[in-house]
Amino acid sequence: MRKIIITTILLSFCSLLLAQYSEAKVLDELYQLISVDDQVADKAEQHVRSNWNDTNIAPLIELMLAARSPKKRKRIVDILEDKTGQNIGSNPYEWWQWVWTMEPNYPPEYSDFKARLLKNLDTRFSRYFKNRGDNVKIRLDEVLWGGVEQDGIPPLRDPFMLEAAEATYMAENDLVFGIVINGEARAYPQRILAWHEMVVDNIGGKRIAGVYCTLCGTVIAYDTEYNGVSHDLGTSGFLYRSNKLMYDKATQSLWNTIEGQPVIGPLVDKGITLNTYPVITSTWKEWRQSHPETLVLSLRTGHRRDYSTGAAYRDYYATDELMFPVPLNDRRLANKQEVFIIRSTDYKNDPLAISTKFLKKNSLYQDQIGSEQFVIITDSKGGSRAYKNDGRSFKSYKKKVLTDSSGHVWNVHEDYISLDDGTQLERASTHNVFWFAWFNTYPETRLVK
Repeated sequence: MRKIIITTILLSFCSLLLAQYSEAKVLDELYQLISVDDQVADKAEQHVRSNWNDTNIAPLIELMLAARSPKKRKRIVDILEDKTGQNIGSNPYEWWQWVWTMEPNYPPEYSDFKARLLKNLDTRFSRYFKNRGDNVKIRLDEVLWGGVEQDGIPPLRDPFMLEAAEATYMAENDLVFGIVINGEARAYPQRILAWHEMVVDNIGGKRIAGVYCTLCGTVIAYDTEYNGVSHDLGTSGFLYRSNKLMYDKATQSLWNTIEGQPVIGPLVDKGITLNTYPVITSTWKEWRQSHPETLVLSLRTGHRRDYSTGAAYRDYYATDELMFPVPLNDRRLANKQEVFIIRSTDYKNDPLAISTKFLKKNSLYQDQIGSEQFVIITDSKGGSRAYKNDGRSFKSYKKKVLTDSSGHVWNVHEDYISLDDGTQLERASTHNVFWFAWFNTYPETRLVK
């Protein structure tokens, strides 16, 4: 009996090794489809066609993106169309959108295949995927290259800051992303940050990473320290649902920008979710008036860029079209309509998105997420702030005067609102984001518009 069990185990092990070898062989043949040697590519095509499996589809689309000649791309398209019955053509992004309508179906070695293919773009890319097929929380076939190498869009680390009076280059209507931590105020102009997409700075004794995803229109300020470990973050060069993926220098894990969590690599499932700080999108005039002591990012970034207003991503922001495909589409709002997000304790289980157009028309609005209640006030330029509510009812917010239903006037501060008797309601962490990006992260979200 014991011999039978041992024999069965050995046979199963051998079958597993044979299957892995066979799979690796198929993936190797797929890779040879883009060989510069036509004979090698012809032989690979014959092997792929005669050993077809639908798990080949995702790797073939990856190869279509990597193919440098129309002839190689046509070879791959012909195989895909013949084997799938689809007549999609040579646009890999249209193939992806078809694939994403189905359940994930790619080989176990897919992450290693991506590593082998993508290291040709940047050798550092290999570490993101090599031997990490078991450490993945998102669909690997939705991880797309964004067109730059690691930190090819250079983050600003400990940038040079100016006092407000020194920032003569700023126009009153320039948009800024404002952050206040422990009484220290910083303003990061959109016209500068759009070229860098990340700023790592010290504010109020906290090390923060202000991550700007230009494609999804959001700046989120993350505390880079979690449980005593500081994570040195950067721009990976990859996207997930048109949302940039960060990486950390220590482990080269990839992080979801909207959620502040590792999604590929050794940090996955370690319980890490970075804490956030409130970010407000405002005009320079409005921010400076509210925070005359603020510091603002200098043009002396160490990089040569056209930092004039609107120079970066002008064409992208001019239309509602996306640069990269996403699997979900919801036309209740335009793709790039901004929504206001409150990152409450329970926001992932009861997500709420509020149109910024709605808030501009309703300077005072009250809602709740889970069991937490909030009061949201919006200034004349559209900058919104949310404060945790203890069940009180508010009736008006005009000219920066907030009044509750009992007639009490509340003092509005950046970190809290208060009554003269010392009662305080603290600020909630918030940020704006394009509707398409939020919906593709939380499709079950409740929308107020």
